[in-house]
Amino acid sequence: MVSIAIMGHGVVGSGVAEIITTHKNKLFNSVGEEIYIKKILDLREFPDSPLADRFTKDFEDIINDLEIRIVVEVMGGTNPAYDFVKRCLLAGKSVVTSNKELVAKHGAELLAIAKEHTVNVLVEARVGSGSIPIIRPINKCPVANIVNEVAGILNGTTNFILTKMITDGMNFDDALKLAQDLGFAERNPEADVEGHDACRKICILASLAFGKHVYPEFVHTEGITKISLEDVKFAESYNSVIKLIGKVKRLENGKMDIIVAPMLIPKTSQLANIDNEFNGIMVRGDCTGDVVFYGKGAGKLPTASAVVADVVDCVKHLKTRKYLFWTDGTGENIIPYTQSQTSMYVRAKAENPDDAYLKAEEIFGTAKRIERTDCGNGVFAFVTPEMTYAAIEEKLKLLQDNNVEILSQIRIGNL
Repeated sequence: MVSIAIMGHGVVGSGVAEIITTHKNKLFNSVGEEIYIKKILDLREFPDSPLADRFTKDFEDIINDLEIRIVVEVMGGTNPAYDFVKRCLLAGKSVVTSNKELVAKHGAELLAIAKEHTVNVLVEARVGSGSIPIIRPINKCPVANIVNEVAGILNGTTNFILTKMITDGMNFDDALKLAQDLGFAERNPEADVEGHDACRKICILASLAFGKHVYPEFVHTEGITKISLEDVKFAESYNSVIKLIGKVKRLENGKMDIIVAPMLIPKTSQLANIDNEFNGIMVRGDCTGDVVFYGKGAGKLPTASAVVADVVDCVKHLKTRKYLFWTDGTGENIIPYTQSQTSMYVRAKAENPDDAYLKAEEIFGTAKRIERTDCGNGVFAFVTPEMTYAAIEEKLKLLQDNNVEILSQIRIGNL
């Protein structure tokens, strides 16, 4: 029998306890031992739970119990999760965590401690979505394949909102409210709609794929709050859809180009047809080409199932460490986002849009106009040629000097 503890009994934590309890025989057949929940840490009372006798409010009950060999951290946030996880690793206990904020901020340090103490930190549950097993494939890729790029729809809330804007013509505020009513968005949706959640996830994927920790503060991040129905319409005319994309690419000089931002994705892309609360991650390798992982966004049982899968891996590797590791990073291997090469969709307004478009062509050397007549008087849109983001910004300022108002700009995602 292998004793474990669960820290946190919210949506995911209760799902983990449910799966381990109801799938006891299947888990036993997988690992050859019973996985026994010995302690559950939570400050609240759960008198009606079938595991009510195993709850504790004191972390010391877990850290001092020598029989507990694996700790599941599903508390969220970094305080007190960081201190608790670190102490567990130092005490020789493996940790399974669903806490992407914790891993994005402290992953390199925690993995180094785990390596030193021959224990594991496994993080599958919260990188793509609960049901996408992405960490294992990326971790195994370097054996016979070099990963050159990872890009994807990493947040189910924003994907649901954008889907409703695209398919139902809802404006952003109404789509957000619907997402909240259906439980896809938090009451305070900032982490989702401003791109912070997707940023944490692409940081973890980049760290694993390229071997050096990427901290969120190194990543230029934009959300979807400025996306309008007019942008959605122009994207349709460009045979594209708008998605919030987290993307990291290995450059020829060995550095990485990493960003989180809305992008126009061509409808021919496999990512373009991933809708509602579903997530999708594309891994581009030198031997495999493009491989896309697709699954439902975070929820109680999808996320909990990924956590339990990591628990099973930990049980199988109690005597030997399961290799998951990257070194610390200082951001020196990341190019400034202003140096990133991209083409840009631009929506603008002018008294004479035809003349304004001709001026845009002159300034950019070439520009592709997107034809649309139902997006407001004087409004027009075009796509710039590919150049650095800094160069695009300089040229847009020249366009503004010619009495053209820039209403929005969105990157073109070649995915």
